[in-house]
Amino acid sequence: MKDPSVKEEVSRVLQVLEALKQASHDLQSHPNPNSAAMNPLLQLETESDGILSDDPNLSALSHRLAELKSLVDDYNRRSPNRSSIRSFLARRVSTHSISKVAGSIESEIQAWIDRESVESLARSLKKEPPPEGHEEQEEEEELASLLGQFENRISQGFNRELQDLVLKARVFGSLGRILCDPGRSIRIRELCAYCITALIGFNKDVFAGFLMVSLIHALVSLGTWKSVRLLCSLIKLIRSPLVDEIEYSGEIPRIIRLLDCKDQETKVMAMDCVLEMGYFGRKEAIDAMLGEGLIEKLVELQRSELGGDLIGMERFDSDSEFDSDSDGGGEGKKKKKRKEKGFLGRHPFASCVARFAVQLEVGEGLRQREKRALKPEILRRVKEGCVSDAEAATIVAEVLWGSSP
Repeated sequence: MKDPSVKEEVSRVLQVLEALKQASHDLQSHPNPNSAAMNPLLQLETESDGILSDDPNLSALSHRLAELKSLVDDYNRRSPNRSSIRSFLARRVSTHSISKVAGSIESEIQAWIDRESVESLARSLKKEPPPEGHEEQEEEEELASLLGQFENRISQGFNRELQDLVLKARVFGSLGRILCDPGRSIRIRELCAYCITALIGFNKDVFAGFLMVSLIHALVSLGTWKSVRLLCSLIKLIRSPLVDEIEYSGEIPRIIRLLDCKDQETKVMAMDCVLEMGYFGRKEAIDAMLGEGLIEKLVELQRSELGGDLIGMERFDSDSEFDSDSDGGGEGKKKKKRKEKGFLGRHPFASCVARFAVQLEVGEGLRQREKRALKPEILRRVKEGCVSDAEAATIVAEVLWGSSP
């Protein structure tokens, strides 16, 4: 654990470098030696022996600042009163060089910030949580802040140096360990899950293979709307291979059971998860979902107050803008889409059987002959799950109308 005074010093340097990074960023767009952005950088160069000399990782930054100072001095030596073409071109070259060096300074500062942030996060992740009390709350707040900053940085896009830092510090494994630890707070576990999802989006080829089974298990076990939403995000990122892992690890029954959850947000996210699995799932996964009574469960949800059917949704709204021909074909279709979106916002389980059938039909997990073979099975289960012929007729019509033959 770092000494508090050292942590304060690092925090102070971090704040200074963040401000300087912004100044160097501004200088790239407006490389004027007399601009306000130039002053703090030149001041740091003057004081660099005292500030930067203690950290070997900042030596390259010190060199870049000296280079910037030299370029500014050279620029100022070329009097603006000289109107020769040579002087004009030299000054243009100087401003271009200043912009280029400012970009290098920004990169060096970001590299130092990344290094310090990843090391701080790695240390915090490896620490065992203290006993309950004020210290525990303080450390959880610190870890939550570090996790939020890390997710934000990773979400900015791929950076090879940052990836090397993450791999060297073994951050991914530590995140997975805490995510799978039921002794940790739900808040911290969810934040770890967000970071893991961001890392997989950062570089799927490197991070998607790590801890996948335990990650799926942890997200489903959490059973919160946030954890299920993250699982949906992972399915979109990794596609069919992740659905294969979900089926192989036996998590499909638990996901289907989330449709019975009392928490409305979790239930809605479970529905979204089922739709994503329907789109990317291969035959084994779809068979497992149907075997868990998914269609019957969807029929029940469609029958609920939050259900209904999109075919007859004009019954639920007083305005008549549903008529797609009233404003011409293109505008009418846009209106219809907006209306459907609004209706689904109020009735998230409307036409959920047909929506699932459409996902199977247009998805990429099933072969064409498998899609054809599944439709009669879905219709059979619909009829078994309905409580009246009228209900069955409506849902069957939606399934047949909503997916191509």
